[in-house]
Amino acid sequence: MDPINTIKISKDSSFAMLLEAQRRSWNLWYMEMNDLFLLENQPMARMKQLRVQDDPLRWFEFTSEKTAPLSSLDTILMRKDPPFNMEYIYATYLLEQAEARGSLIVNRPSALRDANEKLYTSWFPGCTPPTLVSRNYRDFNSFLEKYEDIILKPLGGMGGESIFRLHQGDPNTNVILETLTTKQTRYAMAQKFIPEISAGDKRILVIDGEAIPWALARVPRAGENRGNLAAGGNAHGVELGERDHWIVNQVAPRLKEAGILFAGLDVIGDYLTEVNVTSPTCIRELDAIYNLNISAVLMDRIEKKLNP
Repeated sequence: MDPINTIKISKDSSFAMLLEAQRRSWNLWYMEMNDLFLLENQPMARMKQLRVQDDPLRWFEFTSEKTAPLSSLDTILMRKDPPFNMEYIYATYLLEQAEARGSLIVNRPSALRDANEKLYTSWFPGCTPPTLVSRNYRDFNSFLEKYEDIILKPLGGMGGESIFRLHQGDPNTNVILETLTTKQTRYAMAQKFIPEISAGDKRILVIDGEAIPWALARVPRAGENRGNLAAGGNAHGVELGERDHWIVNQVAPRLKEAGILFAGLDVIGDYLTEVNVTSPTCIRELDAIYNLNISAVLMDRIEKKLNP
């Protein structure tokens, strides 16, 4: 995961998972990207044994340290946040070596590589708004001319980072396209603007092919187009509606087949906009609103896979 000393435990889903695993008396070993390495074809890691407590002043301590094969661990949760770049991909190669030696990796390394959180929506065209992925200015300008009001975003970011809303005739069009595509050298995504964002960007959590029946609706603050909590959005809980369940039924079987045990679907209005597989969040918020223990559902599924 990312450095544990920097997390906000009231919002951190990885921390919720750690608390639940510890309740089950599982041994917790903590690693960051710099701790993974391959030595003589053996995937290895420097690991710190971890204890956690739900205390905002002192939420973790390391009790011991060792260097050991990754495959010595029963299961490894890959919870490194994006950006999804080549370093992230290299880490999945190391985790895949551990998977080949018997460790359960959540989520499966090959699925993390294949399921780009923006582009993966293209496998479910009946669920998505009109979408373009390109690096060519001409394509984006044609898309903007057709739909007049669009959202532009990079393919490898998170938390609402570098997301732009663009209207036809906007004088910033050229500079936004230059920035997002790095002057036509990187792919970016455009989607038709969905006005229902005013009611919230719903995060639906899916565990082993089944949805938690409540979602977190993240509503943009005044003057914002992004509902992401990292961008200052406000959140409230909502029960999944008929269209939400239909979208889940289209997407969840494919996620399960790919080995994506834990995912977060982003739904605005009637449309699926992203499929989050790297480090989906919102566990702690939904737990607090509905008195749930979503991490327990996940750990039950992990335990079942380890002991079929």
